[in-house]
Amino acid sequence: MKILLPIAAVSLIAALLPAEVWSQPVSVVDFSGRRVSLDAPARRIVTLAPHSVENLFSAGAGQALVGTVSSSDYPPQARTVPLVGTFNAYSLEAIAAAQPDLIVMWGSGNGAGTLGKLEVLGIPVYVSEPRQLEDIPRDIRALGLLAGTVATSEAEAQRIEQGLAALQARFSQRAPKRVLYEIWNDPLQTINGDHLISQVIRLCGGRNIFADATTLAPRVNIESVLAMAPQAIIASGVNESRPHWLDEWRRYPALPAVRDNGLFFIHPDLLERPTARVLLGAQTLCEQLDSLRARRPTGAPGA
Repeated sequence: MKILLPIAAVSLIAALLPAEVWSQPVSVVDFSGRRVSLDAPARRIVTLAPHSVENLFSAGAGQALVGTVSSSDYPPQARTVPLVGTFNAYSLEAIAAAQPDLIVMWGSGNGAGTLGKLEVLGIPVYVSEPRQLEDIPRDIRALGLLAGTVATSEAEAQRIEQGLAALQARFSQRAPKRVLYEIWNDPLQTINGDHLISQVIRLCGGRNIFADATTLAPRVNIESVLAMAPQAIIASGVNESRPHWLDEWRRYPALPAVRDNGLFFIHPDLLERPTARVLLGAQTLCEQLDSLRARRPTGAPGA
């Protein structure tokens, strides 16, 4: 007679038993729709994208990393993993030399033809392409299953889901604010409504002023921004420092975002990498928009 254990009990047992006990085949469907199957959970993993490095650590599989690409700088332990190149200039020889039993590639970032080149090596390839908020916990769950760290990956996936749900419940129905997310200033570049960052803006009760743009990261002009009169401008920059060019908007004192102190900065890695840290980025953005709601507007329609 079969004894069926609750999922929580299975996860607890998995956490307590040594990893080598869990040597049964594992299988997931990746973001390209391919089924990726391993005879046993991966013990040596090469990944070709910084976001996948983070998600592997979140899944509890960071210790299995034997190769990655430059800019894989979080968590700090990731900086000690040997490099096999960059996300768009990787070395097949270095990948093969690392003797991985799983390669994690970035669907849209590693370049056309990457999957075919990697498959020639005869090593299973998982394609990661999180584009929606719900894709982040999905990615972490899949990586945890492939690495045999299900207890850790499931707990982290649930933490992210619950955190995002709490932010949505708290902020999404509040008075909307018109938002420009500024990726860069020259050329002036933003994001459209299909971008993951735009989903965060909606979750926080904001409205992306370029949501209807046809490209994912459109270039726009100053005149169109002034016409749409954003109440918040959120700049990303390249690191933890607030970009100096955010203050260039102060040349337009009548712009609501300038007039009402709505010029904000969020570390780009918190929103531009589809990882667990998006929860912190979303919390920051929600609080920034809410700070505008708490202020007394100085006038002008729509303030």
